[in-house]
Amino acid sequence: MKFLLYSKPGCHLCSGLEAKLRAVAMPLDLEVRDITTRPDWFQRYQYDVPVLCAEHQEANGTVEKPLPRLSPRAPQAQVEALIQAYS
Repeated sequence: MKFLLYSKPGCHLCSGLEAKLRAVAMPLDLEVRDITTRPDWFQRYQYDVPVLCAEHQEANGTVEKPLPRLSPRAPQAQVEALIQAYS
């Protein structure tokens, strides 16, 4: 399973979640996407970052599913539980 983190430069919530995702104790395929690099990403996520999505293959192509939003104060164990639930 691949995970996508939509973020933007200077966002402390984004960098905090990214740090917790990078510290997950299991292998994690994580791609961080800067929403300021594409107008469609910016339009969709400008007021919502950070947004974490799980990407998976279906018969008709790749599908992204946004995961439940974590509190910025979520402990590392809660981040890991979320990743495990969607892996």
